[in-house]
Amino acid sequence: MTTGIFDAGLRGERCWLETAAGGRIALAVDRWAAPPGVGDASLLDPCAGPTLDVGCGPGRLTAALMARGVVALGVDTSPTAVALTRRRGASALCRDVYDRLPGEGRWQHVLLADGNVGIGGDPVRLLGRARELLSARGSAVVEVDPPGSGIGRGRARLAVAAGAGPWFDWGWLAADAVPGAAAEAGLAVRWVREHVGRWFTELVPR
Repeated sequence: MTTGIFDAGLRGERCWLETAAGGRIALAVDRWAAPPGVGDASLLDPCAGPTLDVGCGPGRLTAALMARGVVALGVDTSPTAVALTRRRGASALCRDVYDRLPGEGRWQHVLLADGNVGIGGDPVRLLGRARELLSARGSAVVEVDPPGSGIGRGRARLAVAAGAGPWFDWGWLAADAVPGAAAEAGLAVRWVREHVGRWFTELVPR
C-alpha cells in the first residue's frame, strides 16, 4: 500500500507523512508536480556538472537541470515516479540509492531534496552513501529541516484521506545538526542557509 499511496501523491492527491511519535507532515505534492519554484534555486544553482537526483519523484529537478544543459539522472524506487520523470524528457532509473548505480565515485553533485535525506531511516548513512557516489571534488546538495530538531531516526508511514500504509524507517536532519552529521559521513560543510522558508546545505568530501 505504501507504493500506491506514494503514487497517489505523485499524481497530486493530498498526502501526509505520519511519524510513530505522533507527528503529521503534509507532503508538498503540488511542488513536486509543478515546475521548479524560487525556493528550488538553492538546489539547482550549485549543480554545474553531472548530477544524481536521489529520490527524484516526478522529476522536476532532474528535468530542470537537463534544461540548463546539465547532465542529470534521477533515481527513485517508484516506477510511477520514474515514468513521470521520463515523461518530462529527463533520464531516470527505478533503483534504490544503495543499489549499484551508474558513475559511482564520479558524480559532480548528488541532490537530496524534499526531505529525501530521511530515506532509509539514517541520515548519516545516506550522506555516507552520497560521499561514495561523489567525485573527490564533488558536492552533495541537501534540503534539511529548520534548526531545532537535531538528527533523528524513527518510523513513519504515508497516508491519504482513504487510509495509511505500513510503517517504514525514516530519518530527519535539522540545519543545526548538519556539521556533526556531515563529519560522521566523511563530508565537510560548504554552507548552510535558509531561503524562502526552506533550509539547504552543500557538503563536500573531506
